[in-house]
Amino acid sequence: MQKSDFEYDLPNSRIAVHPLSERDQSKLLVFKEGMIRDQLFTDLPAQLPPQSQLIFNNTRVVRARLHFVKTEGAKPIEIFCLGPHAQSVEEAMNSVHNVNFECLVGNLKRWKDHPLELALENGTTLRAEKISRNGAYWVISFTWDSDLTFAQVLEWAGKIPLPPYMNRDASSDDVERYQTVYAHTNGSVAAPTAGLHFTDRVFQSLERAGHSKVELTLHVGAGTFKPLGEGEIEAHQMHDEEIILSQQWLEQYLGHEGPKIAVGTTSLRSLESFHWIGAKLIETGELSPLGQFEAYTLNPSLTVAQTYSALLDALKVRGLMELALHTQLMIKPGYSFKTVKGIVTNFHQPGSTLLLLVSAGVGEQWRDIYTHALDHDYRFLSYGDSSLLLFKGN
Repeated sequence: MQKSDFEYDLPNSRIAVHPLSERDQSKLLVFKEGMIRDQLFTDLPAQLPPQSQLIFNNTRVVRARLHFVKTEGAKPIEIFCLGPHAQSVEEAMNSVHNVNFECLVGNLKRWKDHPLELALENGTTLRAEKISRNGAYWVISFTWDSDLTFAQVLEWAGKIPLPPYMNRDASSDDVERYQTVYAHTNGSVAAPTAGLHFTDRVFQSLERAGHSKVELTLHVGAGTFKPLGEGEIEAHQMHDEEIILSQQWLEQYLGHEGPKIAVGTTSLRSLESFHWIGAKLIETGELSPLGQFEAYTLNPSLTVAQTYSALLDALKVRGLMELALHTQLMIKPGYSFKTVKGIVTNFHQPGSTLLLLVSAGVGEQWRDIYTHALDHDYRFLSYGDSSLLLFKGN
């Protein structure tokens, strides 16, 4: 399979660069048994299979863009904090006084060897110093002279990191709208955008309709926007992301016997990654990260009940309520989903790994779905409209 197999023409005019005035008034494309229907997002509860359990990613977007101005009127040196260096996201976000982060640096030529300083409105001074370089990334040491956590420092000092295709600076509205209403675990540099449509009104309707929910955490990295390279899709290097394994959500998932629906590609990638991490655990006795193609080599006959029960037992034996792990899983056509019947998701960029995931679930009809969305004025990408895709064979 080539990148060209997953391209389509997306006019700039169809990319939603601002959110709707009301989150839940977006369109909802429903794909079920090969048929496409147009609904509103508030219709979601009635469109789901009866007694569905929805799985949400509760990660919270941090203000990861920092602007250090050397002299008044000069272009700022921008430091984009991608992820912690040699720490879990939770440890880094709760760090006090100092932390090391892997970062992208804009206007790098203007930054000599001396540290940068940024005075915050609350009296804290934030300092940034280059430590080492790894390809396009720099390891930056941040220090500050107060008892704020690094998450709190970013709240004071940083800007919301909107996706590059929006091609605009973040506004005050984005602080709220580029965040799900249920976000509470600091650590992402991109929103799990399928969840942006949900409101208290929708949650109440879901509950009345007999559906339930589970929350897990995958901290979304900037690599989610990295397009496939030209040529064979298997040559693409998947980004590494941190996922949180916890007793609570495992027990909730295992305790529900009805159909399960992932809200967003990050939730689905987490669920599938944990299945294969559980398969590795059964095979090796170790809890370890999941590589890009390991899922395609592990025992396909293991059920989710077996793998998730093994994970739950492993946490209990180790006396852990939760554990941070990492995944590089690439889900591509030919992959067989183990954990869900379908997905609630937005419309993704051409030639992206997210489109590969969608294609794995709905097959070649992904083109029909996207053509229908383009022909019927759906809005695309992060602030765009939504879809409910029920997978073939599930």
